[in-house]
Amino acid sequence: APAPRQAPPSQSSGKRGVPGIEAIIAVASGKGGVGKSTTAVNIALGLAANGLKVGVLDADIYGPSMPKLLGIHGKPETVDGKVLKPKENYGLKVMSMGFLVDEETPMIWRGPMVMSALTQMLREVEWGPLDVLVVDMPPGTGDAQLTMAQQVPLAGAVIVSTPQDLALIDARKGLNMFKKVDVPLLGIVENMSYFIAPDTGKRYDIFGHGGAQREAERLGVPFLGAVPLEMGIRESSDAGSPVVAAKPDGAEAKIYKDIAAKTWAQLQAGKGAAETGPSIVFE
Repeated sequence: APAPRQAPPSQSSGKRGVPGIEAIIAVASGKGGVGKSTTAVNIALGLAANGLKVGVLDADIYGPSMPKLLGIHGKPETVDGKVLKPKENYGLKVMSMGFLVDEETPMIWRGPMVMSALTQMLREVEWGPLDVLVVDMPPGTGDAQLTMAQQVPLAGAVIVSTPQDLALIDARKGLNMFKKVDVPLLGIVENMSYFIAPDTGKRYDIFGHGGAQREAERLGVPFLGAVPLEMGIRESSDAGSPVVAAKPDGAEAKIYKDIAAKTWAQLQAGKGAAETGPSIVFE
């Protein structure tokens, strides 16, 4: 009889998968304001452009960004009054607290309420079939992040940082949190990496240069790519049509598609490693 294969770490650690979703990845950052949601949505669109079925879960309960970023509004429909149907745009299935609560209503919730909302948006939504669900995590390393990391079989995490030291200190915390809960690190994205003046073409390293790349090398984590500080990226995000959807053949879209392809390659490599299991060496 063939030897039983070792279950991938997520299953063996007792985390329940979500029916119909092959892999769940988290896009996270140690602090706010580094452009994590814009990065998450463009990576999701990049994965979809590479031919995958993709969903986005906006796990930021206090500051949901996906309705604005993807230009989606209105309450989601339900299937038989119980399960929510995700909203869709640009070929992505999306769920966000922003669809359920008015944009200007503050979410004055304690931890347990946030946890229960997250669990519902993940498990009581008709997601499948999806190749990958991209979870846009709230910034930091608090309750919501730990719940996602401990209760969801995350196939990996992508950390978004800007190049300067302050952001990197916080990014390091995010990296260490995922390490502690055994979530594989798929890599680091350096956002707002440099600015190219549209009139002269001169490059300015506004936030310093290559900090996230050096950090990735230092930690032995893949460096997924550098995204410039570019008005087109910001304008298309604000207009509800992220750059990969708005200008699929442009230079910025290519950067995100490359990051998405590298992320997917890391995911596949991780799967392979999990399936082969540890090798037993007899001394």
